Amino acid sequence: MPFPRSSGILLHPTSFPSRFGIGDLGLEAYRFIDFLKDSHQQYWQVLPLGPTGYGNSPYMCYSAMAGNPLLISPEKLLEEGLLSEEDFANLPGFPVEKVDFEQVVPIKIGLLKKACDKFRTNATPIQQKEFAGFCDSKAYWLDNYALFMALKDANENANWHAWKPEFVKRDPQALEQAQHRLNGDIYYYKFVQFEFFRQWSELKSYANMRGINIIGDIPIYVSHDSADVWAHPNIFCLDEETGAAAQMAGVPPDYFSATGQLWGNPVYNWEELQKQDFKWWVQRFEAMLDYVDIIRIDHFRGFEAYWAVPQGEQTAINGKWVEAPGDAFFEVIRQKLGKLPVLAEDLGVITPGVEALRDKYEFPGMKILQFAFSADSTNPFLPFNYRHNAVVYTGTHDNDTTIGWFNTAEDNEKQNLLLYLGSISPDGIHWDLIRLALSSIANQAIIPLQDILGLGNEARMNFPSIA
Repeated sequence: MPFPRSSGILLHPTSFPSRFGIGDLGLEAYRFIDFLKDSHQQYWQVLPLGPTGYGNSPYMCYSAMAGNPLLISPEKLLEEGLLSEEDFANLPGFPVEKVDFEQVVPIKIGLLKKACDKFRTNATPIQQKEFAGFCDSKAYWLDNYALFMALKDANENANWHAWKPEFVKRDPQALEQAQHRLNGDIYYYKFVQFEFFRQWSELKSYANMRGINIIGDIPIYVSHDSADVWAHPNIFCLDEETGAAAQMAGVPPDYFSATGQLWGNPVYNWEELQKQDFKWWVQRFEAMLDYVDIIRIDHFRGFEAYWAVPQGEQTAINGKWVEAPGDAFFEVIRQKLGKLPVLAEDLGVITPGVEALRDKYEFPGMKILQFAFSADSTNPFLPFNYRHNAVVYTGTHDNDTTIGWFNTAEDNEKQNLLLYLGSISPDGIHWDLIRLALSSIANQAIIPLQDILGLGNEARMNFPSIA
């Protein structure tokens, strides 16, 4: 749907300051929303908020619908009476500039387990009723997720396709026995989700009251080692014998990598999904719209055609394009959920078919100013080539910061940029590009906080194709 002219900031909650070594949904998140309100912004764009697996990337999560327990605020748990100040007495000195996940995870999980134990023994009847209601309302994904995580713990965190055959194949009797045996762990994983969504829901309500809408993020693919693939193997392209990904997702060689990007996620069995009226995807959109206002679809072009790389390949070079039923898919989504507040990440190899799919459903595409100055005057990322129904960024989480980019840009890019701007202002190149974004005709402009702060390469969030 076309959006009114508006702007906002891109920042993942992990980036907030915190005495627990990682940003969370506590006081600093509320202060950030106040800052957005005072700065006359309308949007806060987050990256995915799911429980991260190996490598800690929010684009490789153990679930497409669960929340990341590391984002739960221990101070909020203190307010609930589930933790005490004594529990925070011996916190280590965490790094200020980066998240040290190896240091953070055991501290944070230890606090969550303490809170869970206290909740299980001391929860009031009202709290117990709220918890039971949450578990019932989210059962369509929560039951599989909690059992999956409990089984991962029992199998020393091994990938699910390395578990015993009865669990790989989801034998009903074996699963029932596991649910009884692992009851305490399953309860913990459900409690953590209950707390995450309670804290997130309160934060989102506060943002909405202050006039701030939240832009969430749906990665098109899910991690192979996830509850979704384990619980719904028939909707993914898997090796029937081993459970490994038979066809892996990625993109061909591009701006970011000469060998393409091999992500390793299994691609979808779209034929089977279509037979099911895209039920799993409909549930995924419903789950997202429960806790964000607008959805950014990552790798939107994969709904029109996707790059499939055969099992065993080490790079993405030998993949091929395979058509996807994007039009049928979005028609079903629109029928079931109405006109969708969606932004389309339409970067990369974009064909007329991808553009037609995007435009049919009136999804705004993305414009990145860092891509604008390396080519000629027909470059679609140059502001005078924009259309209104678009969202412009100085850069995204996948790009360097503006200062980092400018310091390493090719001479011809710098020359083209200077020709376009006339000169660099005393405020710095980052403010020049912010002004350029805000003064373009694009209906929406989103600026990474790193660029507002004028930070360099040291503050870059992600390096695509590098683990």
